[in-house]
Amino acid sequence: MLVLGMMSGTSADGIDVALARISGAPPNLNAKLLDHASVKFPSALREEILRVAEQQPITAGNLSQLNFRLGELFGDAAIAACRTFRMPLKKIALIGSHGQTIFHQGKPANFLGRPTGSTLQIGEPAVIAARTGITTIGDFRPADIALGGQGAPLVPYADYLLYRHPKLGRISLNLGGIANITVLPRACRARQVFAFDTGPANMLIDALVSHFTRGRVRFDKNARLASQGRRVPALLDDLLRDPYLKLAPPKSTGREYYGHAYLKKLLALGRRHGAKPNDLIRVATIFTALSVVDALNRFVLPKAKIHQLIVSGGGARNPLILAQLSAALPGVEVLPSGRLGVPEEAKEAFAFALLAHEAFHQRPANLPSATGARGPAILGKISYAPPR
Repeated sequence: MLVLGMMSGTSADGIDVALARISGAPPNLNAKLLDHASVKFPSALREEILRVAEQQPITAGNLSQLNFRLGELFGDAAIAACRTFRMPLKKIALIGSHGQTIFHQGKPANFLGRPTGSTLQIGEPAVIAARTGITTIGDFRPADIALGGQGAPLVPYADYLLYRHPKLGRISLNLGGIANITVLPRACRARQVFAFDTGPANMLIDALVSHFTRGRVRFDKNARLASQGRRVPALLDDLLRDPYLKLAPPKSTGREYYGHAYLKKLLALGRRHGAKPNDLIRVATIFTALSVVDALNRFVLPKAKIHQLIVSGGGARNPLILAQLSAALPGVEVLPSGRLGVPEEAKEAFAFALLAHEAFHQRPANLPSATGARGPAILGKISYAPPR
């Protein structure tokens, strides 16, 4: 099957689209990334997504409208990507769309007298199916949460298929808005894989850059601003006392924790320590790397010998993060995922192509050892293409 995977992360920069050829079934599933592209969100739409994801008020009617408007945008992104790939839409068998997360409460919290976990991704799959004429699978996380899991991370299924190795212990690290890891011990079986969100990645750095440039710049390309700042050890120590870092996995986090309120706290800490804007960006960048290292030292390295750290996501292009990881993890090779065949910016979209393929064939694709679910779950809800 030719399958499109589509993904928009917590940074809400835009839609990543991956084209994959997939055949077979686990443990002999064959998947090859053929091409990938990215489509930016219109600025007004991105601002509304971020506003809603920060739990700012929205009416039910406007949320419904936003869901369908995003569905149109995802559908248009699929069509535009296929044009770029020179791939006729009629040859695509299936689309897997993660959509846009605007709320994620993986760990149950009291709600109207009962502990409740929930998640909400928008970008209506029925609209994507109607616009493209391709059967679309979306809404991947709820089935895992319904079984007591955190609904995240889901990419470990793809990591297991792509990166397990008979002789090397590996960690797949994705640096999107949030940093998450998949731990693949040497010659592991699926039940031995574990994964969790380690903390923030680009989310805090991007928020600081946008704040200090008043929205003119969205991210710190090549760590240019961070490189002009100075290290503030006392401020970094304060950040490394973050309670989330000490929580044992399985665990997941997002904009609900590391969003606007955390940014305000970080700015206040910066003022207290006399940090200038570029100092604060540098500290947030180093904090991203060291929070990953903290997670490895605390929860991973005592259990498994690790030889390689495979890095994907936008943060894989931040030289300061990569340098910090290499310096703090002697004996572990730090390498970008592109060296193993999947470009850094395409890995998550590729993963949702795989998850859609498995859902279409009614096969489970969560890893309970990663999410904490009581058992396997078939992930996703199907929206069939209109009859031709």
